[in-house]
Amino acid sequence: MAGPLSPGAAVRVPQLELAVENADGVRLAAAVGAARVELCAALAETDGVTPGIGAVEHACRQGLPVHVLVRPRPGGFVYTADELAVIERDVAASLRAGAAGVVVGFLTADGAPDQAATRRIVHAARQSNPAAEVTFHRAFDAALAAGTDPAEALARLEEAGVNRVLTSGGAADCRTGLPMLRRLVGLARECAPSLQIMAGGGATVELVPALVDSGVHAIHTSARQRAGDPTPGHDSSAGRAIPSDPNLAAAFAAALNQEA
Repeated sequence: MAGPLSPGAAVRVPQLELAVENADGVRLAAAVGAARVELCAALAETDGVTPGIGAVEHACRQGLPVHVLVRPRPGGFVYTADELAVIERDVAASLRAGAAGVVVGFLTADGAPDQAATRRIVHAARQSNPAAEVTFHRAFDAALAAGTDPAEALARLEEAGVNRVLTSGGAADCRTGLPMLRRLVGLARECAPSLQIMAGGGATVELVPALVDSGVHAIHTSARQRAGDPTPGHDSSAGRAIPSDPNLAAAFAAALNQEA
């Protein structure tokens, strides 16, 4: 598995990031050679909200970089002043607990990435840990769906201090969004050269070669089989999630290693 990437570095093989909910998930990610995890709570029920600080502390003791999802509630990504204050505190607490980074996303009322809110939370993160990484999550896809210009959105996020963007290319899944993912990689090189593009949402093992070819810096997956999902290697948001499947996680890692 590829080692840590410098911002804007040329990509040979994308890194693997697993979305997990507990220390068991972190240990699984380490065992298959993932670069890091995104730590969430209630992933099946809500698509992920902020985990408790005890879960963060325990996960951070497992020896793999932990990036904590900081999302105080399910639903949209336009936040009140009180919600932003909570997010700011949760970001600081997560980093003090040992997290290597945080995963956040903010939109304005018209659906564009909220640069002011993002800048505020990036500042809070770097005050707690100057080396903290900040990922802007799939709120970015909602911004694309709202008609936001992708080049402008990427440039604004880079200006706000974001390290990477998690996106399915504005589509329901990475397969459908593959053309936009390719475009985003090219736009980032031109307009936001320090920003990494991480593909996530409906990623499958079979899609790994095409995602590698697209130039993305990382691939994000929960590596979970879904109840009622007959397709091996499928990672959609539909259905009831079960714990990360070690065989599926290993298959993602093996598919990436084959591209090395």
